[in-house]
Formats: sequence, structure tokens, C-alpha cells
Amino acid sequence: MSNGVRRVVTGNDAHGRSVIVTDGAAANVKQSPQRPGVVINNLWMTDSMPAKTAGDDAGARLTKLEPAESGTNFRIVEFPPERAYIGMVSEAAARQAFDEMGGGHAIVGSKDASGGAKPRHPFMHRTKTLDYAIVLTGEVVLVLDDSEVTMQAGDVCIQRATNHAWSNRSDRPCRIAFVLIDGDGPAGH
Repeated sequence: MSNGVRRVVTGNDAHGRSVIVTDGAAANVKQSPQRPGVVINNLWMTDSMPAKTAGDDAGARLTKLEPAESGTNFRIVEFPPERAYIGMVSEAAARQAFDEMGGGHAIVGSKDASGGAKPRHPFMHRTKTLDYAIVLTGEVVLVLDDSEVTMQAGDVCIQRATNHAWSNRSDRPCRIAFVLIDGDGPAGH
């Protein structure tokens, strides 16, 4: 599915002129055997506000699910169709996939009114962040505790520290851009 994400990073040279610092495929790419075919292209992070506009390649440092305090994470995630495997994913496997990003605590299951033991989606999670999610290609189902909505290319979600999952129930890949912003919401732990 993935043909990579091209990342162009600008900067200033010693004379203050704008220049291209990096132009190439995102190098900080993560995958987990617990979620086959999902590709996380980590593009940039900040760890303060106001954000630093000079310095090293902050995309290479981004390794955690959630941003640092007063920070942001920017990534593009590719979700393949999940029908073939999603029913076999256990809570432990989902937690392991998120643990690989330092976010195992975010897997919280469903908080549905029925009180059922099985979550609406094995990757239901909650972070304390405000997230901007922009569907770039394909379609995806945003799963919440009591409802779900199908989103298509061009649709935007403002996810405000809610319990949720992204489910690709279609027969084609979906690519979503995410900007996670440190927030004051309830964390998954």
C-alpha cells in the first residue's frame, strides 16, 4: 500500500536565506506485527510552545504516541482494509502495538452503555490530546463509545480527548494526516 510520504523541510542558511534542508521519504516509519499493514509515518514533533523553528530534525526524534508537554506530533498513518485480521486482535495484542509507541496506557476498551466485555474495536484508545485528523485518501470509520461515522477523503475530525478507534472497513487503503496537540483532557490511564 505505502509508497512512502515525501517530507520537505525548510530552514535558513548562515546568511538567513531560506533553503531546503531535507527533501525525501520520511525516514521515521513504524509498523507493528500486531496491526498488519498499518504504516505510521512520523513527520515532525515539537516539545514546547512557542515551537522552535530551527535546530535538528525533529521528525527523527518523534517516537511516542502522545506529544511532549506543550508539544505536538505530526504523522500520516496508512490503514489497510482490516477485515481479514481485526476479529483476531486481542486486547493484549492491541496494547502491545500501542506499547511500541509508548502508548499502551491509552488502550481503554469501550465505555458503551451495554457494559459489554468486548470493546467496539480492539484499538479503542484515549489520549489527553486535541487531535486534528484529515482523511487524505480512502475512507475510514471513526468508532466512538456509542456511535460511529464514516469519513471520506477531504473530511476532517477534531478529536478532543475522546475514546475512539479508526476502522478501515472498505476494500481499499486509507491515509490520514494527524496533528496531536498536548491537551488537558482525560488520559487513558
